[in-house]
Amino acid sequence: MTIDWRPTAEIATLGERARLMGKVRAFFAARQVLEVETPVLGHGGSTDVHLDSLSCEATTPAGRERLWLQTSPEFHMKRLLAAGSGPIFQLARSFRDGEVGSRHNLEFTMLEWYRPGFTLAALIDETDALMRDVLHEDPGPQRRHRYRDLFRERLAIDPFTAEIAALRTLAGARGGLDMADAERDDCLDLLMSLVIEPTLGRDGLDVVVDYPASQAALARRHRDPEDGAFVASRFEAYLDGLELANGYDELTDADEQQARFQADNVARRALGKPEVDIDQRLLAALRSGMPSGSGVALGLDRLFQLALGKGSVAEVMAFATPRA
Repeated sequence: MTIDWRPTAEIATLGERARLMGKVRAFFAARQVLEVETPVLGHGGSTDVHLDSLSCEATTPAGRERLWLQTSPEFHMKRLLAAGSGPIFQLARSFRDGEVGSRHNLEFTMLEWYRPGFTLAALIDETDALMRDVLHEDPGPQRRHRYRDLFRERLAIDPFTAEIAALRTLAGARGGLDMADAERDDCLDLLMSLVIEPTLGRDGLDVVVDYPASQAALARRHRDPEDGAFVASRFEAYLDGLELANGYDELTDADEQQARFQADNVARRALGKPEVDIDQRLLAALRSGMPSGSGVALGLDRLFQLALGKGSVAEVMAFATPRA
């Protein structure tokens, strides 16, 4: 049997990747944002129903324990914020089970940064500036869209008020799937990913805001001025149909965050997925007082893929999962 041992990226590409990494660090150094390193393994993992965490058994001072490979450095970085770190960023190795493809890899590099005192609008502009600094060519103007308006414009349906039967019918027709028992968010996610996302980020940087409140994750919620419905205080940024960044006006209420984690695990059980250990140290940090502000996670391999004109993230990684 022939074993393919060679890297998935060309050596010249890895040189370009190193150069772009230097640009990212210089971007934050100029803004006096501290670079930090946090653990890859933690006692808590992501309870997000749409993510599957990897875990391992390890011998620690407490004996044999289950530790979770982090899907992002978010929890540890928020503990640093609560300890008084001020603005911070990290180039973090992150892990998500089952995510392999032209845009995904089990192990990848997440650029994550937090700005105490920043509004979400200010962080959107800084994210825009960072991406323009890394990309070779000007991506075009920044455009902001409300999630709700995109569904109205592209699918002629209001995602907040439409009857679930109508959403199931539309999602089933567009996805070619049986959506008869699908939940509202499942229908919206399918329509967003199959119909709307591929159109975003063409001849410009598209930023989507005001997601459904049910998709707030670790973000605050606010009222939609149109009708008072709660929406998530978060954004996602798109270029060339690729979702690159996901930012939050960060939730600082420990009780609310704990309730969301618990609800996630209930939903995981209902779907037949294993529960994930809740990060109790994050909750303790929130209770001690994390400063208000905004944070964002950006898939660096995807950004480099675009910057270097490659067809997949594997082409900008030394050894993507199939050859790891």
